[in-house]
Amino acid sequence: MKRVLALSLALLLAFTGMLTLASCKKPAEETLILGFDATYPPFGYQAEDGSYVGFDIEYAQKVCDKLGMKLELKPIDWEAKDEMIKTGAIDCIWNGFTYEGREDDYAWTDRYLNNSIVVLVKSDSGIATLADLAGKAVSVQSDSSGESALKKKTDLVASLKDGKYLTEPDYTTAFTKLEAGSFDAIVIDVGVANYLIEGKSGYTILSEEISKETYGVGFAKENTALRDKIDTAIKEVAADTAFVKALCEKYGVQYSAFLLGK
Repeated sequence: MKRVLALSLALLLAFTGMLTLASCKKPAEETLILGFDATYPPFGYQAEDGSYVGFDIEYAQKVCDKLGMKLELKPIDWEAKDEMIKTGAIDCIWNGFTYEGREDDYAWTDRYLNNSIVVLVKSDSGIATLADLAGKAVSVQSDSSGESALKKKTDLVASLKDGKYLTEPDYTTAFTKLEAGSFDAIVIDVGVANYLIEGKSGYTILSEEISKETYGVGFAKENTALRDKIDTAIKEVAADTAFVKALCEKYGVQYSAFLLGK
């Protein structure tokens, strides 16, 4: 009998220990799946070592660190972004994502950065104003805010070569083709343009802008709880001005264009 009792007690203690260990396990870490265009410097792009870097990616990592969340980066086909948000393949689009024209399509955080759509040309092109684009071949990234802004300039588009503009899948490709002389100008976000021509001579950004806009983070319209959580943390990180200023300097983003924490 004593042996039976001893065995029963041992089994009970072992079972109790297993329950204790199970109760001490950390809860599963919440993950933020961030969708981004990996060819969109300086906001999100692939570095030479194969890692993904950029202004928005580092800011998102800081937000996730504050919230105790894991950040999962998911490069996407930009034209598939709406379907990926809809199906839950990604939680948000955080990648120099323009609010204007998409106001009712997503649940948005507060906007965090001013931006403008500009025209990038070679300095020896003879193009100094928007009017000088008449008869010229002009390209823009497909399905981008730059394309949306250009479409609204119907008179300008009508004046272009063949009365239309060209498209490329991303601005990195467009810039390579501008260098090669495939067309005369690119309609592009100013931050991306500044990044692409940094350290290079022979390029000019026209002073006349196509449009002005702002960047925010977009979530599925029904995903307001996660949007609110991230939005609050974005503002808390913005209060760390030393971090934001260093991030702006690192990626060539104008701190004066940053809208939060001031």
